[in-house]
Amino acid sequence: VQLVESGGGLMQAGGSLRLSCAASGFIFDDYAIGWFRQAPGKERQGVSCSSRSDGSTYYANFVKGRFTISSDNAKNTVYLQMNNLKPEDTALYYCALVSCLTPTQWEYDNWGQGTQVTVSS
Repeated sequence: VQLVESGGGLMQAGGSLRLSCAASGFIFDDYAIGWFRQAPGKERQGVSCSSRSDGSTYYANFVKGRFTISSDNAKNTVYLQMNNLKPEDTALYYCALVSCLTPTQWEYDNWGQGTQVTVSS
């Protein structure tokens, strides 16, 4: 399993970024991919979880309405569109294989190296 994140960068508050997660080494359609983030000195925060069982996508409350996950199955790539960015969104963002245990409890496995998102005020 290999997941490679890209697309991070420095953005002013209110701006947008789109992160990409290129997947390889497994059958893309058989697994769900989600995103989590971690800022220095802070706990990991789940950002999104896509359920394979019912096709639902769940978002953390702090990104709901601003972030959207999508995928291009032909490219084995998952995207995280991030709009209206806030300074508190600054973190290292990871994509990972994910299981949605409940709509709010998500379990991540096999993440990539992460891509840094920095939002200035």
